[in-house]
Amino acid sequence: MSGLPLKGALQDEQLPVIAHGGIVVENDKILAVGDFKSLQQEYAGHELHWIDEPMVLMPGFIDCHTHICFDGSRSRDYAMRIAGKSYLEIARAGGGIWDSVTKTRVADIVTLAENTVARANRHLQEGVTTIEVKSGYGLNFESEVKMLRAIQQAGLHTKATLIATCLAAHMKPRDFEGSETEYLDVVLNELLPILKQESLTNRVDIFIEETAFSTDAATNYLRKAAALGFAATVHADQFTAGGAEVAVAVNALSADHLEASTDREIQLLAKSDTVAVVLPGASLGLGMHYAPARKLLNEGACLAIASDWNPGSAPMGDLLMQAAVMSAAEKLSSAEVFAALTFRAAPALQLTNVGKLAPGFVADMQAYPTTDYREILYFQGKLKPSRVWKKGEIVSNL
Repeated sequence: MSGLPLKGALQDEQLPVIAHGGIVVENDKILAVGDFKSLQQEYAGHELHWIDEPMVLMPGFIDCHTHICFDGSRSRDYAMRIAGKSYLEIARAGGGIWDSVTKTRVADIVTLAENTVARANRHLQEGVTTIEVKSGYGLNFESEVKMLRAIQQAGLHTKATLIATCLAAHMKPRDFEGSETEYLDVVLNELLPILKQESLTNRVDIFIEETAFSTDAATNYLRKAAALGFAATVHADQFTAGGAEVAVAVNALSADHLEASTDREIQLLAKSDTVAVVLPGASLGLGMHYAPARKLLNEGACLAIASDWNPGSAPMGDLLMQAAVMSAAEKLSSAEVFAALTFRAAPALQLTNVGKLAPGFVADMQAYPTTDYREILYFQGKLKPSRVWKKGEIVSNL
């Protein structure tokens, strides 16, 4: 994935492919990448590992948008959705985000940490070596802190890299008596200082939508959070436009979802440094159209693909399958998909040393049992990596 631009459309002819390749790793970093025989001679005194079967080696995937810290199931929601019930009808029947909030609030920190580790390890086996994890199913001081502490603990018990994000602004909690601005002020004045003090996260997210927070309230919140030292990401344009414009205005790292983005939002994102993160898992789970990935790339945006793994709208959590299926619908090249899952997702998490097989990068790698990289998307997620390395250490060997 080295030598490719960070933004815009890509053709497969631009994708660097090294036949009979080798890679030199020292500790957790890549020293050299190139022809195996040449590297064998150059590093003759070093320990060599030879994979004696055809493999395609590529960087570990980066999933820059997940909600894998939660308890409980929303299978009832899904059954109601596929039976024709609307989002509002499901919410009125006791489902939706608040259902997950209720279940996560009563779960203890050990349960939440174990759940997060289990999901992270499944992701890791499937080649996802870096995972963003949001809070947002607590929606009060105690439960949000509990979730972020659970994510921190989970990070000690999985080889995957977990990057926490505070999504206390997922929706105004039903049991909060006050306005959206008053709730966000509580988050700013009471919750964020504790998160900073305990080094639980330096990132915040907010859901901008008619059923969540307004553009004005979100803009004010994100600017005040920035003044406290928190980087921003935004749940933007999922059902209605408006969030992407806020994300660009506050220099957010990413604007995520974008299913409702119009040409105006697409052009704003393309001219900015904000990563456009599309979430095909949510489109599959909700039975709605995909985000305009093709248009975003054609206009020159930096496009990332993430799983949105969550208990409601995106319960599958299979990042490769979702990306492969979306690529057929949106006509994305293999190069564009692999870039969106690796080095183009990295800036959404402020990472500069993952997502490429290149000297100086962390040795997060995955190998697929095929001689042709195009088969990885061709099998639409059924071809999984047979080996995964994290920081140069093999963590999955099927």
